[in-house]
Amino acid sequence: MKSKSEIVDATDSLNTGRSIDPRFSFNFLRFFKNIIHKYIAIFVFLLLWQILPTLGLVNPVYIPTPTVIASTMWQLTLNGTLPTDVAVSLSRVLAGFGLALLVALPLGFLLGGFFRNFEKAVNPLLQVLGQANPFTLLPVFIVFLGIGELSKIAIIFWVTQWPVLFNTVTGIKNVDPVLVKVARTAGLGKFDVFRKVLIPASLPTVFTGIRMGAIFAFFMLIGAEMIGSTSGLGFLIMESQMVMEIPNMWAGIVTVALLGLLLNYTILFIEKRLTSWKQETISFI
Repeated sequence: MKSKSEIVDATDSLNTGRSIDPRFSFNFLRFFKNIIHKYIAIFVFLLLWQILPTLGLVNPVYIPTPTVIASTMWQLTLNGTLPTDVAVSLSRVLAGFGLALLVALPLGFLLGGFFRNFEKAVNPLLQVLGQANPFTLLPVFIVFLGIGELSKIAIIFWVTQWPVLFNTVTGIKNVDPVLVKVARTAGLGKFDVFRKVLIPASLPTVFTGIRMGAIFAFFMLIGAEMIGSTSGLGFLIMESQMVMEIPNMWAGIVTVALLGLLLNYTILFIEKRLTSWKQETISFI
């Protein structure tokens, strides 16, 4: 005859497949609460956006509902209009933005790390150039470079390079001097201090400039495509507004916002991978 403990063990073994791990339930609820807390404002905004035009409180001709915009985006995708304009606009953004990174990052590291006296001398000039309104400069770029792709890429490069350059210089100059002294005490040379200490410690500030540059790139892209272009998302928005195809206009606007978010989150992902030491330090503290 089986003992009471054996009967209990047998019953537990039978119920194992049907029982739910309380830890799983807790983690799921916590994940669900985090999602709601993080995106509740977006949910409410989209809900109001859907309700107000439907009830006639907002003119649906000028502000269509999100469902209408989503349907329009799907139709433009099926007929090939939206993918073509997205490809054209992204090629311009990535060309101008990539060129700005290739120029501004090395220049910022050099000015902030090795040529600080020269940086002090040219900083006022750089600040003046960086404050120039890019929309007023666009006609100048068109006069010298034409109305083709080169002028659009050039103006995106011009707008994007300044936040990247200034934040890179600031990031290098604001590295804790104690870190530099410790590295030199450890016997590291000037180049090794720059490569192993200054660059990693300045990356959070550098990536702030990169994200700002990405935002400016999209702003300038749409302006350039509205003024002088026959393709791209800016042209789609402008043309749709002129012929009163309002859903198409909003489809272009929403697509630009989504592309900007995608690029921003991509940069954030790269930043987290390259600055994992920062998160480890915070966790340790």
